Amino acid sequence: MFSRLQYISQGISAADQLMNIERALEAGTKWIQLRFKSATSDIELQEVAIMTKALCTRYNATFIVNDHPHVAKAVLASGVHLGLKDIAVRDCRKILGNDIIGGTANTFEDVIQRVEEGCDYIGVGPYRYTTTKENLSPVIGLQGFRTILDKCKLNNISVPIYAVGGILLEDVEHLINAGVYGIAVSGMITNHWNRKVLLENLNQLLS
Repeated sequence: MFSRLQYISQGISAADQLMNIERALEAGTKWIQLRFKSATSDIELQEVAIMTKALCTRYNATFIVNDHPHVAKAVLASGVHLGLKDIAVRDCRKILGNDIIGGTANTFEDVIQRVEEGCDYIGVGPYRYTTTKENLSPVIGLQGFRTILDKCKLNNISVPIYAVGGILLEDVEHLINAGVYGIAVSGMITNHWNRKVLLENLNQLLS
């Protein structure tokens, strides 16, 4: 069973990435997605992935690599998360076999595509505007999520749907009531003054 809370890592440098990841794990996060877009090379990315894998093993957390299936395979991560313009899921399966493959979606049509491709979970967003990601897709909002999730029910789609993008603590209950399986967040955890209390609140809302 997948964790209902995913932490998408932040940090310009390798040191920042690892610091933020360890802080999230210390607070109680059980799912880390390594998203290190500013890595200077594949070698640096893999080095950070190796250290992230060790941290996740220590804290018994699931470890997913963003965009790079070969890195995920090399460091024995649990899987990979793919954007709509990344490597095709079918090609990723050839690399990772039965490992976890998550996919990004912005519309219900994207969700259908991800289901047909065989993604294990789908990250739908952005919920609202966020500075975390460049080239942001159109903002969906709560009503947009309700529409997408209602269509998922009508089409008997059971793949776990995560809300992502600018989510605040006060949004979580509304999103759960709308039907999301869980949430994927970055800044909410990275920038919080008391991550342990935040995680307690989040896990209670998501349980």
